[in-house]
Amino acid sequence: MTLANPPKALIALVALILISGLMAIGAITTEAGIPIFTMIVGYAIGNGMAARAGVPVDPILKAKE
Repeated sequence: MTLANPPKALIALVALILISGLMAIGAITTEAGIPIFTMIVGYAIGNGMAARAGVPVDPILKAKE
């Protein structure tokens, strides 16, 4: 796999780090943070699966050419 969309990957990575940090310091509860965390990871995986299936998306990751 190669990184096809660095800005989208960076946004997802920063969001994951921030949500993890907020949960670690107790600013948000685990019950509030896990769904957000799951949504971000699901979005990234969904984009990769769509790219693999040949659906026209601007994925974070793409198959090597």
